Amino acid sequence: MSDAISNSGQEENLAYSTASDDAHTILLNKVSWGAIFAGVVVALVTQVLLTMLGAGIGIATLDPGTGDNPEASTFSIVAGIWYVLSGIVAAFVGGYIAARMSGKTLPTTGAFHGLTTWALTTLLVLYFLTSTVGMIVGGAFSGIASAVGGLGESVAQTAAPIVAEANPLQAIEAQVRATGTNPEALNNAAINGMRALVLGSEADAAEARQNAAQALATARGIPLEQATQQVTQMEQQYRQAVEQAQQQAAEAADAAASVVSTGALLAFVSLVLGAIAGWFGGRSGVVHPVFADRLIPTRRGL
Repeated sequence: MSDAISNSGQEENLAYSTASDDAHTILLNKVSWGAIFAGVVVALVTQVLLTMLGAGIGIATLDPGTGDNPEASTFSIVAGIWYVLSGIVAAFVGGYIAARMSGKTLPTTGAFHGLTTWALTTLLVLYFLTSTVGMIVGGAFSGIASAVGGLGESVAQTAAPIVAEANPLQAIEAQVRATGTNPEALNNAAINGMRALVLGSEADAAEARQNAAQALATARGIPLEQATQQVTQMEQQYRQAVEQAQQQAAEAADAAASVVSTGALLAFVSLVLGAIAGWFGGRSGVVHPVFADRLIPTRRGL
């Protein structure tokens, strides 16, 4: 009888111990959103402070009175590096504060608090950059905002001004008007004939060339053979101008694609480094178990 009572008591103690251990595990791993929000606030403020510090140092190096200033490309590279480093420091500090204020003693739990703090901070920064609030507080992040905005710009939009600027038809029109001696109507007829030639289809090219030569000969008062030679020359000039404009547009498109690709890769690396910094900041900010037992006496009863 006594053995049965003893076994029953041991089973009750074991069940109580198991429940206590489960509660202890839940407490150690429970997420503390208050601590995470505190870490986010500290991370944002740290980012702003470091960005302002970098801007102040960078502006102090400029001397408007002399021409001995860093080149724009050098200044942009240094600013980008500073922004990445300040983001890493801010992520580490935010993760550390979140883990410390959560009161967690497990390094892994603290690390996840730091990682979550970094993720929430990143989302808030992106929101600031794409909202009206970003127009007020996003001045410190204008560099990354420009980079993100550049990602949405298509290559065609980048190259379009070059094509529009190089308009060979304007050169043809200028040539006709500069040498035409007859009334404006004849000059317009010659111009329209050249437009029909260079913009028309290959099937109608011979007829359009003949009509353009006839109109040009009438406008300039020159023989048809000479007008035909001039039409051929202007047509060749037009083709060459179009090829040159296409080449410039292709080069601009390649440059734009390279900038967008480089910016995207650098942004990815920066975010990954920030996540790593937040993780290690959280691991570094956990409370030592001895101090936790002193600060939270109820832990001993779990």
